[in-house]
Amino acid sequence: MKVFVTGVAGQLGHDVMNELAKRGHEGVGSDIAPQYSGIQDGTAVCAMPYVQLDITGEKAVGQTISEAAPDAVIHCAAWTAVDAAEEAENVPKVRAINADGTRNIAAACKGLDCKLMYISTDYVFDGQGTEPWKADCTAYAPLNVYGQTKLEGEMAVRAMLEKYFIVRIAWVFGRNGKNFVKTMLNVGRTHGSVRVVNDQIGTPTYTYDLARLLVDMIETEKYGCYHATNEGGYISWYDFCREIYRQAGLKTEVIPVTTAEYGLSKAARPFNSRLDKSKLVESGFTPLPEWRDALIRYLSC
Repeated sequence: MKVFVTGVAGQLGHDVMNELAKRGHEGVGSDIAPQYSGIQDGTAVCAMPYVQLDITGEKAVGQTISEAAPDAVIHCAAWTAVDAAEEAENVPKVRAINADGTRNIAAACKGLDCKLMYISTDYVFDGQGTEPWKADCTAYAPLNVYGQTKLEGEMAVRAMLEKYFIVRIAWVFGRNGKNFVKTMLNVGRTHGSVRVVNDQIGTPTYTYDLARLLVDMIETEKYGCYHATNEGGYISWYDFCREIYRQAGLKTEVIPVTTAEYGLSKAARPFNSRLDKSKLVESGFTPLPEWRDALIRYLSC
C-alpha cells in the first residue's frame, strides 16, 4: 500500500512514516519545509521520499497528491499551538491550516477515490462533566479557536468523503517535537518545584504506539470516527508530571493547582478530556498499551 503522510516533521507524522516502513508499505512524507526538518535519527522517515507541501494551497495539494497517487492519506499536519491560535492575527492562519487545509486534502482524496485518515482532538467538545466522550458523540462545543478549526476540519471530511477515518487523540508525546514530558523534564532539572494543574483530566498518548494503531486502521475499510489514547485510566496533568519525575528519578516538588490558580493560558482548556475508546475494541483493533509503560519506553529512547 502507498500512503501519503502530511506533517512528517511533527511528533506523530514521524512515527507513522517509520511504522509504514516496518510493514513494507511505501510512504511519501510531506511538510511545509523545503527539506525534512524533524529529528535526523537514521530512521525510515529520513530515507523515504519527501515532498514540500503547504496544505493551504488548494491547487498545490491537488497536484502533489495526484502525482503521488497514494492508496491512502494520513493527515497529521495541523496548527497545534493552542494559545497562539487565540491571537487575532493568527486566527486566519489557524483556520487556513486546520479547516481549509483539511478540506483541500479531502478534495484531493475524493479525486483519487483513496482513503483519508484525519487526526483530530478532544477539543471539539466543551470539556465539561466527568463522563468519557463517546467516539460518535455529536455534542460539539469547542472552547477555543484550535478546537473550532479542528472541528471544521472534521466536518469537511464527513461532508466530502465516504472512505474516511477520524481519529481523536489527546495529551500527545513523542520523540520528534515539543511536548509536556520534555517541558516538565527541562523544568524539573532546573527548578526545585513546579506548579501543575490537577483539575484537567484525560489520558496521555504516545505517538509511537498511536502510529501502530493508525496503520492497523488504514489497512482496513472499517471507516468512521474513533478515539485513541493509551490505556491505564484517566489522570490529571499533575498525576502525569509526578509519574514523569518518578520514572526519571527527579526529586522536584510538584505542586497541584487549579486551572484558575495557574492562570497562564490564553485559550480555555477542557477540564474533561476523557475519551471513550470502546469503539476500537468493538471494531477489532488492539488498544494501545498503558501510558505508564509507554512513558517508560519513551524515557529509555
